[in-house]
Amino acid sequence: MKTSNPVLARLGQAAERERAAGYAPTGPYGQPGYPQQYPTQAGYPVAPPAVDTMSLDDVVVKTVTLLGILGVTAAAAWALIPDQLLGAAWIGAAMVGLVLGLVISFSRMANPALVVTYAVVEGVLVGAVSKFFESLYDGIVLQAVVGTFGVFFLMAMLYKARVIRATPAFVKGMIAVMAGLFAVILINFVLALFGINTGLRDGSPLAIGFSLVIVVVAALSFVLSFKEVEDGVRLGLPRRYSWVAAFGILVSLIWLYIELLRLLSYFQGDD
Repeated sequence: MKTSNPVLARLGQAAERERAAGYAPTGPYGQPGYPQQYPTQAGYPVAPPAVDTMSLDDVVVKTVTLLGILGVTAAAAWALIPDQLLGAAWIGAAMVGLVLGLVISFSRMANPALVVTYAVVEGVLVGAVSKFFESLYDGIVLQAVVGTFGVFFLMAMLYKARVIRATPAFVKGMIAVMAGLFAVILINFVLALFGINTGLRDGSPLAIGFSLVIVVVAALSFVLSFKEVEDGVRLGLPRRYSWVAAFGILVSLIWLYIELLRLLSYFQGDD
């Protein structure tokens, strides 16, 4: 089977190696298959150990689990982190989350503990960011939460109806755009540390336009996540890889939520 996602292609190859090592492959209609040869004992064939393959339900359950962990951690961070330490917690959690995210993204093995750790760290980030914006603009957090999940469900419906398709060209284009945006955001952050204002984050029309672009790209990134889930199920990846798929959805949700907070703040006006 072929997929446009190189990471999933590698995972699919890993799954094939597992099956070749003695795991039962998935047959037609989801029934377990059997290798042509396997060990015998006392003259009778011994069935190889079966590997549960990932399903859509697995991804949904794990995504909800990660969201629950993130929500509890965010609430704890909101309640426990003093206002004067919000900035330090915000930057620290963002840096640690970035490192963990890169490790998970480029690793070939699914590591549930690492994914859960990422959710905890990002919970601190989300809690600190949310507390900061809510202290400035009452009600903005609820607006951002509603907007985030509204966009998520809209994209899910559009993907299910095949209005938006994750074609190879779309996937390559999205990866290029996201990499470019990440570079711009990182450069802008570094320049801001030296007091240089690029106008991308100051509430100006340019900043509003930049945030709108990020919101659109973050929304479209759900299509990549949905395609990842679809391909993972089709490739018959082991069940543990549903953690990786859930991680991809969580990353897009966090990215969209934080950017919506920023965009909404531009329209709040001064208190």
